[in-house]
Amino acid sequence: MEYQNIIRGTFLSRPNRFIAMVAISGQEAVCHVKNTGRCAELLRPGATVYLEKSANPARKTAYDLVAVEKGSLLINMDAQAPNRAFAQWAAAGKFLPDIQVIHPEYRYGGSRLDFALTTPRGLHLVEVKGVTLEENGHARFPDAPTERGIRHLAELEKAVAEGLEATAFFVIQMEGMEDFAPNDRTHPAFGAALRRAAEHGVRVEAWECAVTPGTLRIVRPVKVLL
Repeated sequence: MEYQNIIRGTFLSRPNRFIAMVAISGQEAVCHVKNTGRCAELLRPGATVYLEKSANPARKTAYDLVAVEKGSLLINMDAQAPNRAFAQWAAAGKFLPDIQVIHPEYRYGGSRLDFALTTPRGLHLVEVKGVTLEENGHARFPDAPTERGIRHLAELEKAVAEGLEATAFFVIQMEGMEDFAPNDRTHPAFGAALRRAAEHGVRVEAWECAVTPGTLRIVRPVKVLL
């Protein structure tokens, strides 16, 4: 997936989870943060960030913050990007070779899952999670407790019990990771739910991305540690 009109800035502060103050060519600007997670290890004063300039002149914020440099890593932190990247990747036949139809935002049970893929074998449900947390070359999820994430895993587990196929798909929004694992230190209940889902037939996959300031592309699988 690609962005348009990318510019570089310097992160200054984050008054709330929706906006950030960024210096652009020496001028302070208010930017929309496309990730409501904590991202405390990413958005530090002085960090180099990348912004997409909006084509809508009527918007209150002229820029969206989409990526950040963390040392030598470039991390895409747009929470909408993993779903967009997965949809394009799956449509190209990279996830399953026999997808007939891709249904986004599919209502199943008590949740709205990211995708239902129609295949000759029936529906294959997919919940996509974006991963921005990195610890010494190891990708981890989540960076904050997520009861919603646990609920989604339970729905995938239920789908498998009812004869469907299901995958928890983690899009690692950076490159060069050694492995992926649930972040048990931050939310042990999510890790337990992910292991339980895997034991009951839910596929668990993690793929890292090639990232530039203006693009995000799923490129290779990463070892999953459960």
